[in-house]
Amino acid sequence: MKKKNLHVIKEVLPGSIAEECGMEPGDAIIKINGEEVLDSLDYRYMMADEELVITVLSKQGEEVEVEIEKDFDEDLGVEFENPFMDEYRSCSNKCIFCFIDQMPPGMRETLYFKDDDARLSFLQGNYVTLTNMSEQDLDRIIRYHLEPINISFQTMNPELRCKMLNNRFAGDALKKADRLFEAGIAMNGQIVLCKNVNDGKELDYSIEQLMKYIPVLESVSVVPVGLSKYRDGLYPLEPFTKEDAKRVLAQIHGFQAHCIAAFGTHFVHASDEWYLLAEEELPTEDNYDGYLQLENGVGMLRLFEDEFDEALDYLKEDVKEDPTLAKILYPANFDESKAENGQPLYNKRTVTVATGKSAYDMLIRLSEKIMNEFPQIQVNCRAIRNDFFGEQITVSGLITGGDLIAQLQGTELGEVLLLPENMLKCNEDVFLDDVTISAVENALQVKTDIVKSSGQAFLFKVLGLECE
Repeated sequence: MKKKNLHVIKEVLPGSIAEECGMEPGDAIIKINGEEVLDSLDYRYMMADEELVITVLSKQGEEVEVEIEKDFDEDLGVEFENPFMDEYRSCSNKCIFCFIDQMPPGMRETLYFKDDDARLSFLQGNYVTLTNMSEQDLDRIIRYHLEPINISFQTMNPELRCKMLNNRFAGDALKKADRLFEAGIAMNGQIVLCKNVNDGKELDYSIEQLMKYIPVLESVSVVPVGLSKYRDGLYPLEPFTKEDAKRVLAQIHGFQAHCIAAFGTHFVHASDEWYLLAEEELPTEDNYDGYLQLENGVGMLRLFEDEFDEALDYLKEDVKEDPTLAKILYPANFDESKAENGQPLYNKRTVTVATGKSAYDMLIRLSEKIMNEFPQIQVNCRAIRNDFFGEQITVSGLITGGDLIAQLQGTELGEVLLLPENMLKCNEDVFLDDVTISAVENALQVKTDIVKSSGQAFLFKVLGLECE
């Protein structure tokens, strides 16, 4: 048996079908219904069936067949040592805006790996350029009807696309989007906007061309290029100004008005950075068409604030009227001996919230709401300047442990330092610069707590409550 066709199980989830069938970590899946499983695309499609015969090679070396009956599309409940179930595919483009080319030397090796693997679009929601998608992959996506697929278009001008991606095949790769459209494969698109390159009239042209894919192409986001201070020898890109951002928003809002009238969808969306840079109000929830591109920074701040307000209203209206419920929700702070007229009083609590400059104003606003409602709570917000990548990088997800330590050391942080989960490597307590959470705690002499990306989680963490 070829090694690449042995898909070794890393974890069997409790209560899963795999656990019921006796599968264990170290076992390997070889075939499903008699067909070899090449990679995650094959696995995702084959696992959808209701009746399966799975050929398993046990960790003891015994080959067995496991018969399974399940609901359609119900998952087996395993995680593999290699989530792709195949080799990683690196990107063949040399995009003028690539952030990986703008990183300093000396970081961990995995951070320099450029991926443009179609399978990542389904596994993790990554955006792919289509240039590295093989015809075999395209055929399988269409045959298996895997969707949605997220595509980095950048521009619909084939010649300009070749220039932006530094790939002479990048223009022709757009024809793959035609095939996906004809097959009815749901898509979401992205345009990384570069000043004086694909903006202005080029952006108008790209959006007009992409509108032809509606409704199969469900949304298109326009995000500003991220520019670090490490750009020596790279294509000379300029940062967008406040006036630039206002012009981009005016363009997008114009297309939104047309698309709403013609198709019933806003279709094209500006990422949150444009509104912050232009110093304009964020759109309401209705403008985001169900938040199709949250992970791309489209509507993330609006959703966060709406979730916060909803959770705060719950605490204000329901919890305060019910001392018993208040005692359950405030177990650490509730002091029954100090209750007055059925209204609980709480011990004082001081927390510090560290964030990037992008979210700072919003968190200040939300923190003031908390302190107005709960006078015993003191919230100190700190906007961390990105010295590691450069001050033009303002998102919290690119803040390093070193910058946190340097800018917070010697300041009064209260009982706990709250940090957003996107500052850390996925499922690990490590920042981009390999500084650990424990190193930050030791340097700052404060306990840290990680906040999930929701307004409710932020509110509950500030108040010292458990959040499901």
